[in-house]
Amino acid sequence: MQEQAQAQDDLIIRAQAWLAEDPDPETAAELAALIEAGDTAELADRFSGTLQFGTAGLRGEIGAGPMRMNRGVVIRAAAGLAAYLKAQGHDGGLVVVGYDARYKSADFARDTAAVMTGAGLRAALLPRPLPTPVLAYAIRHLGAVAGVEVTASHNPPRDNGYKVYLGDGSQIVSPADTEIAAQIAAVEKLADVPRPESGWQELGDEVLEAYLARTDAVLTPGSPRGARTVYTAMHGVGKDVVMAAFARHGFPEPVLVAEQAEPDPAFPTVAFPNPEEPGAMDLAFAKAAEVEPDIVIANDPDADRCAVAVPTADGWRMLRGDEVGALLAAHLVHKGARGVFAESIVSSSLLGRIAEAAGVGYEETLTGFKWIARVEGLRYGYEEALGYCVDPEGVRDKDGVTAALLVAELASVLKEQGRTLTDLLDDLAMAHGLHATDQLSVRVSDLSIIADAMAALRAQPPVSLAGLRVVSAEDLSKGTEALPPTDGLRYYLDGAYKARVIARPSGTEPKLKCYLEVVVPVAEASDLAPARVRGQEVLDAIKKDLSAAMGI
Repeated sequence: MQEQAQAQDDLIIRAQAWLAEDPDPETAAELAALIEAGDTAELADRFSGTLQFGTAGLRGEIGAGPMRMNRGVVIRAAAGLAAYLKAQGHDGGLVVVGYDARYKSADFARDTAAVMTGAGLRAALLPRPLPTPVLAYAIRHLGAVAGVEVTASHNPPRDNGYKVYLGDGSQIVSPADTEIAAQIAAVEKLADVPRPESGWQELGDEVLEAYLARTDAVLTPGSPRGARTVYTAMHGVGKDVVMAAFARHGFPEPVLVAEQAEPDPAFPTVAFPNPEEPGAMDLAFAKAAEVEPDIVIANDPDADRCAVAVPTADGWRMLRGDEVGALLAAHLVHKGARGVFAESIVSSSLLGRIAEAAGVGYEETLTGFKWIARVEGLRYGYEEALGYCVDPEGVRDKDGVTAALLVAELASVLKEQGRTLTDLLDDLAMAHGLHATDQLSVRVSDLSIIADAMAALRAQPPVSLAGLRVVSAEDLSKGTEALPPTDGLRYYLDGAYKARVIARPSGTEPKLKCYLEVVVPVAEASDLAPARVRGQEVLDAIKKDLSAAMGI
């Protein structure tokens, strides 16, 4: 009992010390109320450690304390990044800072600019909330040594995040993440971090104009531009840039989903502001039923992802990221693109077959564009989570704006031929087999559930799934000849379907994700419908057996 009382006293002392430094009146008031109420359970959660800086930067719920996203945590992160950059010989170098429209994003961006300025670096702040790809473009365009984007992408409304890029325009990877984290840990008191009131550059629209001019490189001069689009920004920052890009290139003005067109950090019409989540596209589909466009396009809130939906006899269908990835690859091949086509290991193997048939290079990487963007000679990269890099010389990251333009061009080309995106998917299935993909995704409130599930798979790997024998089981945490270590497991199954399963914890959300693929042979057009049915049957059976093997 005495030890428990001492622990609670220590907790209150740590909370009071944090409160004394908190530069934000809102989080300070929140923390003071918790201390006053003696809410030791909530305080223990917020002071159980520190929000860890990794290759995804920082991401977490907004609130007071070191386990939340707040100005104190961001100032420390910025100070650590500044110290790292100076240690790398970049004293006086430029750091570009961008931000989305989430709660506190503008505050976190200004704090970052102030810290960089106080540390002897130069800082430039984008003029307003803009898509993440504009920041990624600005880094190389302005010759910066690093960039910071304040965003939580498609996470829940109460989250925010801090994404770091280095001067090559791509996101950080190891060992930069651990070296930055060590510099962050070395920051003792916020009072020791100089934060001048001014001194950084407030950028105008010139960087955005340069980004929009760069989008010319995505499209073929004189290509068809007739496809009609319904567009939703999902309450994020994509609308103005997408509308400007479509107007610049002569596409019909997209019909907006008005309820989701303007930035709103509350994301009032969706449970999760992610086009992949159930219900998120309902308003877009309702608008499409009304105006009957050729395609529906959605961005996530920071507009680095692009979702596409197509009409069917039963209404609108959201294409999987793997389907869009294959369509864009086929379109680029048709346009004569050369170089390397790359994807993450959790994405469909169809890209490799398209690349092989076209005689272009192909490479697999770990999950995330921080890896895809580093592929030497990259011409096109994608991952199944709706991320597409269609102009790596302009933006070395996923870009939902240029991807939307390329989708619209492809739909326009097909429309002139009296065909659709669905027809092209059928062509690809005929040429390479029907690549059916699915996910088993489990969102948790307790991260130990994910650790336990992964441990169960490692302790007792499945010997068969859906009646198909597991012929290869790889623990990716040990690395492979081609890949550095990552927390994941990969299984290949016996039989004609070339079935593959990858299980891994999400790097940005409290989710366990399992990625499934089966390839069903298709000899002729009449085989397509039964192949789709058979593919889904096998995927469903794999999901059922995999759930049992993980104990969830």
